[in-house]
Amino acid sequence: MTVRAIITGCGHYLPKRIVENSEFERTLDTSDEWISSRSGIKRRHIANKDETTSAMATIAAKEALEDAGLVAEDIDAIILATSTSDLTFPSAATMVQANLGMTKGFAYDVQAVCAGFVFALANANALIISGQAKKVLVIGSETFSKLMDWEDRSTCVLFGDGAGAVLLERVDEEPESTGLLAWSLGSDGRGSDLLVCPMSGTRQPVTVEGVTAGQQYMQMDGRAVFKWAIRLVEENVQQVVHHSGVPIESIDLFILHQANLRIIDGIRSSLGLKEEKFLVNLDRYGNTSSGSIPLALDEAWRTGRIGPGSTVLICGFGGGLAWGSGVWRL
Repeated sequence: MTVRAIITGCGHYLPKRIVENSEFERTLDTSDEWISSRSGIKRRHIANKDETTSAMATIAAKEALEDAGLVAEDIDAIILATSTSDLTFPSAATMVQANLGMTKGFAYDVQAVCAGFVFALANANALIISGQAKKVLVIGSETFSKLMDWEDRSTCVLFGDGAGAVLLERVDEEPESTGLLAWSLGSDGRGSDLLVCPMSGTRQPVTVEGVTAGQQYMQMDGRAVFKWAIRLVEENVQQVVHHSGVPIESIDLFILHQANLRIIDGIRSSLGLKEEKFLVNLDRYGNTSSGSIPLALDEAWRTGRIGPGSTVLICGFGGGLAWGSGVWRL
Protein backbone atom coordinates (compact mmCIF):
# COMPACT_ATOMS: atom_id res chain seq x y z
CA MET A 1 0.00 0.00 0.00
CA THR A 2 1.32 3.43 -0.98
CA VAL A 3 0.49 6.26 1.42
CA ARG A 4 0.40 9.74 -0.09
CA ALA A 5 -0.67 13.19 1.13
CA ILE A 6 -2.77 15.19 -1.29
CA ILE A 7 -4.28 18.67 -1.19
CA THR A 8 -8.08 18.51 -1.02
CA GLY A 9 -8.98 22.08 -0.11
CA CYS A 10 -7.68 25.65 -0.12
CA GLY A 11 -8.68 28.89 1.56
CA HIS A 12 -7.49 32.45 2.13
CA TYR A 13 -8.14 35.72 3.91
CA LEU A 14 -7.05 39.24 3.05
CA PRO A 15 -7.61 42.27 5.30
CA LYS A 16 -10.28 44.70 4.16
CA ARG A 17 -8.03 47.76 4.00
CA ILE A 18 -6.09 48.19 0.76
CA VAL A 19 -3.15 50.61 0.68
CA GLU A 20 -2.11 51.86 -2.76
CA ASN A 21 1.44 53.01 -3.44
CA SER A 22 0.16 56.55 -3.85
CA GLU A 23 -0.74 56.69 -0.13
CA PHE A 24 2.94 56.54 0.77
CA GLU A 25 3.60 59.69 -1.25
CA ARG A 26 1.87 61.71 1.49
CA THR A 27 4.29 60.69 4.25
CA LEU A 28 7.46 59.39 2.60
CA ASP A 29 9.97 60.54 0.01
CA THR A 30 8.73 58.00 -2.52
CA SER A 31 6.31 57.51 -5.40
CA ASP A 32 4.20 54.85 -7.05
CA GLU A 33 6.77 54.62 -9.85
CA TRP A 34 9.69 54.26 -7.41
CA ILE A 35 8.01 51.44 -5.49
CA SER A 36 6.60 49.50 -8.45
CA SER A 37 9.77 49.74 -10.56
CA ARG A 38 11.93 48.35 -7.75
CA SER A 39 9.59 45.71 -6.39
CA GLY A 40 6.64 45.14 -8.73
CA ILE A 41 4.26 46.01 -5.88
CA LYS A 42 1.32 48.35 -6.53
CA ARG A 43 -0.88 47.78 -3.49
CA ARG A 44 -1.15 45.65 -0.36
CA HIS A 45 -3.72 44.67 2.29
CA ILE A 46 -3.13 45.99 5.82
CA ALA A 47 -4.71 44.43 8.91
CA ASN A 48 -6.67 46.42 11.48
CA LYS A 49 -6.36 45.77 15.22
CA ASP A 50 -8.94 42.97 15.14
CA GLU A 51 -7.40 41.24 12.13
CA THR A 52 -4.77 39.35 14.09
CA THR A 53 -2.59 36.58 12.72
CA SER A 54 -4.74 33.90 14.38
CA ALA A 55 -8.02 35.54 13.33
CA MET A 56 -6.95 35.65 9.67
CA ALA A 57 -5.62 32.09 9.88
CA THR A 58 -8.95 30.93 11.28
CA ILE A 59 -10.94 32.38 8.37
CA ALA A 60 -8.54 30.88 5.82
CA ALA A 61 -8.76 27.52 7.61
CA LYS A 62 -12.57 27.56 7.62
CA GLU A 63 -12.56 28.26 3.89
CA ALA A 64 -10.16 25.36 3.26
CA LEU A 65 -12.32 23.04 5.36
CA GLU A 66 -15.43 24.05 3.43
CA ASP A 67 -13.60 23.57 0.14
CA ALA A 68 -12.62 20.04 1.21
CA GLY A 69 -16.10 19.23 2.51
CA LEU A 70 -14.85 18.70 6.07
CA VAL A 71 -15.47 20.10 9.56
CA ALA A 72 -13.02 20.94 12.33
CA GLU A 73 -13.57 17.66 14.18
CA ASP A 74 -12.28 15.78 11.13
CA ILE A 75 -8.84 17.36 11.54
CA ASP A 76 -5.94 15.69 13.36
CA ALA A 77 -3.45 18.56 13.37
CA ILE A 78 -2.93 22.23 12.58
CA ILE A 79 0.47 23.59 11.56
CA LEU A 80 0.65 27.37 11.31
CA ALA A 81 3.63 29.05 9.67
CA THR A 82 4.09 32.56 11.04
CA SER A 83 6.70 35.01 12.29
CA THR A 84 4.08 37.43 13.60
CA SER A 85 2.21 35.31 16.13
CA ASP A 86 -0.36 37.07 18.31
CA LEU A 87 1.81 36.40 21.37
CA THR A 88 5.24 35.00 22.14
CA PHE A 89 3.31 32.11 23.65
CA PRO A 90 1.03 30.24 23.42
CA SER A 91 1.22 29.42 19.73
CA ALA A 92 -1.18 31.06 17.30
CA ALA A 93 -2.01 27.56 16.02
CA THR A 94 -3.63 26.66 19.34
CA MET A 95 -5.71 29.85 19.10
CA VAL A 96 -6.89 28.73 15.66
CA GLN A 97 -7.65 25.30 17.13
CA ALA A 98 -9.86 26.95 19.76
CA ASN A 99 -11.50 29.28 17.23
CA LEU A 100 -12.45 26.31 15.06
CA GLY A 101 -13.92 24.44 18.03
CA MET A 102 -11.46 21.60 17.49
CA THR A 103 -11.16 19.56 20.70
CA LYS A 104 -8.87 16.75 19.58
CA GLY A 105 -5.51 16.46 17.88
CA PHE A 106 -2.67 18.96 18.21
CA ALA A 107 -1.55 22.33 16.90
CA TYR A 108 1.76 24.14 16.69
CA ASP A 109 3.55 27.02 14.97
CA VAL A 110 6.49 26.84 12.57
CA GLN A 111 8.76 29.87 12.37
CA ALA A 112 10.94 30.06 9.29
CA VAL A 113 9.87 33.55 8.13
CA CYS A 114 9.17 33.62 4.37
CA ALA A 115 10.09 29.94 3.94
CA GLY A 116 7.76 28.95 6.77
CA PHE A 117 4.89 27.56 4.73
CA VAL A 118 7.17 25.17 2.84
CA PHE A 119 8.61 23.94 6.15
CA ALA A 120 5.08 23.52 7.53
CA LEU A 121 3.94 21.62 4.44
CA ALA A 122 6.92 19.28 4.68
CA ASN A 123 6.05 18.73 8.37
CA ALA A 124 2.46 17.90 7.51
CA ASN A 125 3.48 15.51 4.75
CA ALA A 126 5.81 13.68 7.15
CA LEU A 127 3.05 13.39 9.78
CA ILE A 128 0.73 11.81 7.23
CA ILE A 129 3.28 9.48 5.64
CA SER A 130 4.40 8.27 9.09
CA GLY A 131 0.83 7.57 10.19
CA GLN A 132 0.72 10.23 12.90
CA ALA A 133 -2.15 12.09 11.22
CA LYS A 134 -4.64 11.63 8.39
CA LYS A 135 -5.89 15.17 7.87
CA VAL A 136 -3.76 18.25 8.53
CA LEU A 137 -4.52 21.94 8.11
CA VAL A 138 -1.43 23.84 6.95
CA ILE A 139 -1.67 27.61 7.22
CA GLY A 140 0.56 30.60 6.51
CA SER A 141 -0.60 33.82 8.18
CA GLU A 142 1.22 37.09 8.78
CA THR A 143 0.62 40.63 10.03
CA PHE A 144 4.02 42.14 9.27
CA SER A 145 2.43 45.59 9.08
CA LYS A 146 2.42 45.56 12.89
CA LEU A 147 6.22 45.26 12.93
CA MET A 148 6.81 48.02 10.37
CA ASP A 149 8.46 51.38 10.87
CA TRP A 150 6.09 53.41 8.71
CA GLU A 151 8.77 56.06 8.22
CA ASP A 152 11.24 53.59 6.70
CA ARG A 153 10.56 53.43 2.97
CA SER A 154 13.04 50.56 2.51
CA THR A 155 10.71 48.17 4.35
CA CYS A 156 7.20 49.50 4.93
CA VAL A 157 6.30 49.76 1.24
CA LEU A 158 7.18 46.11 0.60
CA PHE A 159 5.02 44.14 3.03
CA GLY A 160 1.35 43.27 3.27
CA ASP A 161 -0.83 41.10 5.49
CA GLY A 162 -2.81 37.98 4.66
CA ALA A 163 -3.38 34.28 5.24
CA GLY A 164 -3.68 31.17 3.12
CA ALA A 165 -4.48 27.58 4.05
CA VAL A 166 -4.49 24.12 2.51
CA LEU A 167 -5.99 20.86 3.72
CA LEU A 168 -3.72 17.85 3.37
CA GLU A 169 -5.31 14.39 3.47
CA ARG A 170 -3.97 10.85 3.56
CA VAL A 171 -4.88 8.58 0.66
CA ASP A 172 -3.86 4.93 0.49
CA GLU A 173 -4.42 4.06 -3.12
CA GLU A 174 -2.93 6.96 -5.01
CA PRO A 175 -0.02 6.20 -7.35
CA GLU A 176 3.50 7.10 -6.27
CA SER A 177 3.47 9.89 -8.83
CA THR A 178 0.96 11.82 -6.67
CA GLY A 179 1.63 14.05 -3.66
CA LEU A 180 4.96 15.52 -2.58
CA LEU A 181 7.43 14.09 -5.08
CA ALA A 182 10.52 15.81 -3.68
CA TRP A 183 11.41 18.51 -1.21
CA SER A 184 14.51 20.33 -0.05
CA LEU A 185 14.85 22.48 3.08
CA GLY A 186 17.84 24.49 4.22
CA SER A 187 19.08 27.30 6.41
CA ASP A 188 22.22 29.34 7.03
CA GLY A 189 22.32 31.10 10.36
CA ARG A 190 25.31 33.17 9.32
CA GLY A 191 22.81 35.46 7.60
CA SER A 192 20.49 35.83 10.58
CA ASP A 193 21.21 39.55 10.90
CA LEU A 194 20.10 40.35 7.35
CA LEU A 195 16.41 40.29 8.25
CA VAL A 196 15.62 40.71 11.92
CA CYS A 197 13.29 42.28 14.48
CA PRO A 198 15.78 43.07 17.28
CA MET A 199 13.49 43.80 20.22
CA SER A 200 11.03 40.95 19.82
CA GLY A 201 12.30 38.22 22.13
CA THR A 202 14.23 37.52 25.30
CA ARG A 203 17.66 38.53 24.00
CA GLN A 204 16.67 42.19 23.92
CA PRO A 205 13.73 42.88 26.25
CA VAL A 206 11.56 45.93 25.64
CA THR A 207 13.06 49.13 27.05
CA VAL A 208 12.34 52.82 26.62
CA GLU A 209 15.76 53.23 25.02
CA GLY A 210 15.06 50.40 22.57
CA VAL A 211 11.71 51.83 21.55
CA THR A 212 13.25 55.27 21.08
CA ALA A 213 15.86 53.68 18.78
CA GLY A 214 13.16 51.82 16.80
CA GLN A 215 14.40 48.37 17.79
CA GLN A 216 10.82 47.05 17.91
CA TYR A 217 10.59 47.30 14.13
CA MET A 218 11.69 44.87 11.47
CA GLN A 219 15.06 45.66 9.89
CA MET A 220 16.33 44.31 6.58
CA ASP A 221 19.44 44.53 4.44
CA GLY A 222 17.44 44.39 1.23
CA ARG A 223 20.38 44.45 -1.15
CA ALA A 224 22.16 41.54 0.56
CA VAL A 225 18.95 39.48 0.73
CA PHE A 226 18.30 40.16 -2.96
CA LYS A 227 21.74 38.94 -4.04
CA TRP A 228 21.49 35.85 -1.85
CA ALA A 229 18.00 34.96 -3.11
CA ILE A 230 18.91 35.21 -6.79
CA ARG A 231 21.84 32.83 -6.32
CA LEU A 232 20.40 30.39 -3.80
CA VAL A 233 16.86 29.95 -5.09
CA GLU A 234 17.91 28.91 -8.58
CA GLU A 235 20.22 26.26 -7.08
CA ASN A 236 17.50 25.00 -4.73
CA VAL A 237 14.90 24.82 -7.51
CA GLN A 238 17.26 22.92 -9.80
CA GLN A 239 18.06 20.51 -6.98
CA VAL A 240 14.46 19.69 -6.07
CA VAL A 241 13.43 19.33 -9.73
CA HIS A 242 16.27 16.84 -10.23
CA HIS A 243 15.21 14.79 -7.20
CA SER A 244 11.56 14.78 -8.30
CA GLY A 245 12.35 13.12 -11.59
CA VAL A 246 10.00 15.53 -13.36
CA PRO A 247 11.48 17.41 -16.34
CA ILE A 248 11.43 21.12 -15.53
CA GLU A 249 9.45 21.87 -18.69
CA SER A 250 6.72 19.46 -17.52
CA ILE A 251 6.01 21.44 -14.34
CA ASP A 252 2.70 23.23 -14.84
CA LEU A 253 3.15 26.12 -12.43
CA PHE A 254 5.96 27.69 -10.39
CA ILE A 255 4.92 29.47 -7.20
CA LEU A 256 7.85 31.33 -5.68
CA HIS A 257 7.69 33.41 -2.53
CA GLN A 258 6.31 36.78 -3.59
CA ALA A 259 9.12 38.99 -2.32
CA ASN A 260 10.14 41.04 -5.32
CA LEU A 261 9.28 40.84 -9.01
CA ARG A 262 12.93 41.31 -9.98
CA ILE A 263 13.85 38.20 -7.96
CA ILE A 264 11.11 36.15 -9.62
CA ASP A 265 12.00 37.41 -13.09
CA GLY A 266 15.71 36.82 -12.47
CA ILE A 267 15.14 33.22 -11.41
CA ARG A 268 12.73 32.59 -14.28
CA SER A 269 15.26 33.94 -16.76
CA SER A 270 18.06 31.82 -15.28
CA LEU A 271 15.89 28.72 -15.61
CA GLY A 272 14.98 29.62 -19.20
CA LEU A 273 11.22 29.45 -18.59
CA LYS A 274 8.28 31.48 -19.90
CA GLU A 275 6.38 34.06 -17.84
CA GLU A 276 3.12 32.12 -18.02
CA LYS A 277 4.71 29.30 -16.00
CA PHE A 278 4.96 31.60 -12.95
CA LEU A 279 2.13 32.89 -10.79
CA VAL A 280 2.68 36.47 -9.66
CA ASN A 281 0.32 38.32 -7.32
CA LEU A 282 2.72 40.51 -5.34
CA ASP A 283 1.53 43.49 -7.36
CA ARG A 284 -1.79 43.18 -5.47
CA TYR A 285 -0.67 41.78 -2.10
CA GLY A 286 2.96 42.79 -1.53
CA ASN A 287 5.26 40.50 0.43
CA THR A 288 3.06 38.53 2.83
CA SER A 289 5.98 36.37 4.09
CA SER A 290 4.75 32.85 4.94
CA GLY A 291 1.31 33.79 3.61
CA SER A 292 2.49 34.35 0.05
CA ILE A 293 2.72 30.75 -1.19
CA PRO A 294 -0.62 29.51 0.24
CA LEU A 295 -2.33 32.68 -1.02
CA ALA A 296 -0.95 31.94 -4.49
CA LEU A 297 -1.92 28.25 -4.26
CA ASP A 298 -5.46 29.21 -3.32
CA GLU A 299 -5.67 31.69 -6.21
CA ALA A 300 -4.37 29.14 -8.71
CA TRP A 301 -6.69 26.45 -7.32
CA ARG A 302 -9.83 28.61 -7.44
CA THR A 303 -9.18 30.09 -10.86
CA GLY A 304 -8.56 26.67 -12.40
CA ARG A 305 -4.94 27.35 -13.16
CA ILE A 306 -4.10 24.14 -11.30
CA GLY A 307 -6.19 21.10 -10.45
CA PRO A 308 -6.03 17.31 -10.06
CA GLY A 309 -3.01 16.00 -11.95
CA SER A 310 -1.19 19.36 -12.05
CA THR A 311 2.47 19.47 -11.07
CA VAL A 312 3.42 22.51 -9.01
CA LEU A 313 6.79 23.72 -7.74
CA ILE A 314 6.75 25.89 -4.62
CA CYS A 315 9.76 27.74 -3.21
CA GLY A 316 10.04 29.92 -0.12
CA PHE A 317 13.08 31.92 0.98
CA GLY A 318 13.84 34.61 3.52
CA GLY A 319 14.96 35.42 7.03
CA GLY A 320 17.09 32.96 8.92
CA LEU A 321 18.38 32.67 6.35
CA ALA A 322 16.02 29.84 5.43
CA TRP A 323 14.75 28.32 2.22
CA GLY A 324 12.70 25.40 1.01
CA SER A 325 11.28 23.99 -2.21
CA GLY A 326 8.93 21.18 -3.11
CA VAL A 327 7.49 19.56 -6.22
CA TRP A 328 3.88 18.53 -5.71
CA ARG A 329 1.56 16.60 -8.00
CA LEU A 330 -2.04 17.34 -7.13
